[in-house]
Amino acid sequence: MAARTRTASKDRPSYRCSECGWTTVKWLGRCGECQAWGTVEEVGAPAVRTTAPGRVTTPARPIGQVDGRQATARPTGVAELDRVLGGGLVPGAVVLLAGEPGVGKSTLLLDVAAKAAGEQARTLYITGEESAGQVRLRADRIGALSDHLYLAAETDLAAVLGHLDDVKPALLVLDSVQTVASPEIDGAPGGMAQVREVAGALIRASKERGMSTILVGHVTKDGAIAGPRLLEHLVDVVLHFEGDRHARLRLIRGVKNRYGATDEVGCFELHDEGITGLADPSGLFLTRRAEPVPGTCLTVTLEGRRPLVAEVQALTVASQIPSPRRTTSGLETSRVSMMLAVLEQRGRIHQIGKCDIYSATVGGVKLSEPSADLAVALALASAASDTPLPKNLVAVGEVGLAGEVRRVTGVQRRLAEAARLGFTHALVPPDPGRVPAGMRVTEVADVGEALRVLPRGAARRTAREAPREEERRR
Repeated sequence: MAARTRTASKDRPSYRCSECGWTTVKWLGRCGECQAWGTVEEVGAPAVRTTAPGRVTTPARPIGQVDGRQATARPTGVAELDRVLGGGLVPGAVVLLAGEPGVGKSTLLLDVAAKAAGEQARTLYITGEESAGQVRLRADRIGALSDHLYLAAETDLAAVLGHLDDVKPALLVLDSVQTVASPEIDGAPGGMAQVREVAGALIRASKERGMSTILVGHVTKDGAIAGPRLLEHLVDVVLHFEGDRHARLRLIRGVKNRYGATDEVGCFELHDEGITGLADPSGLFLTRRAEPVPGTCLTVTLEGRRPLVAEVQALTVASQIPSPRRTTSGLETSRVSMMLAVLEQRGRIHQIGKCDIYSATVGGVKLSEPSADLAVALALASAASDTPLPKNLVAVGEVGLAGEVRRVTGVQRRLAEAARLGFTHALVPPDPGRVPAGMRVTEVADVGEALRVLPRGAARRTAREAPREEERRR
């Protein structure tokens, strides 16, 4: 009886998740560990296997004798994309570009394909989401036409590989990897098994042919790249294309790059005629005025290694409800609330927490790094006192709950960018390092010292007193 039980348990099949390795004795449609759907597969009984030594394809040689010219990047013709890639596309490299729907991925890559074809290099653009006629209309609109740019609409992997044999391109653009499927693999297009097979086949083809490949990837509602995590490990470069569909600014961030740095950011402007790179995007984030306006303060943020001057705006209104409103755009609501508490407790600006607070950035830029804290605090104090800050002033620094102003990275690069744009006065944390010529830098240790840039007594006026004085002036 005991022997029969051991035999039955030995023959019982087991199942394993292909994503995280979780095992179970019963098949489930959803993994109990990583919660992924359709990844639990049956595995056979464990067997000891050995692999005999085989014939080598390329003999090993000293590293100094390896020709490194084969991995030299070639410019794409789009300077901002080359900045993020580390100089351009490397032959045989596979790039994954992911972004939300409508952000401009197809427009950017069609422009890249046309510029690459303009350099007498055959380029193949495969679309799986649109018809060839739709892509042609977009190409006419943005001026992306070339005799060396080949276009095909395919959703079958075998047909895509057939196009590679016919065209023999130096650059392949596939839009997108989730729309192509292999008939030899079970599952719908976009499933984990299909995405893994399609990406693996195209990566092998790219390495064998020395062909650069750009794959477009979809994202989930959380902003992560759709499909198996293995896809990001297989490719050489992973780029994220970001931007608000209501703003013109688009950003490309490098998440993974085997041929360059991952802290570079490319800036683009999306318009009716296509998409263009912005070598100096700070103008999008500033409002040019003849005279300063209360509730505005400028700061310098770092996107990767690129400094950008951005404008923070704030507005305080006497609240008519017990729970005052807190509305933000481009800023983190939690950090704005922290600055309000610091101003009321450490800066002695009373009653500001009982007002409706509206804060935003200009141009659709999102300020998430702590270096914008000081600018947010000064904009709120300026709005509460209805007093503008001095002209040509920028503020950089992280503010703690004790009111102290902490140091941030890249202060010298931030000051150099502010000086280049004509700003002459800066509020920074202590010990800023080398100061650009012609710029007056004021070191502030806490919020109280920073508020002294406001006219005398303005920082102590409450948000409730400001509208009363306005009525007196009327």
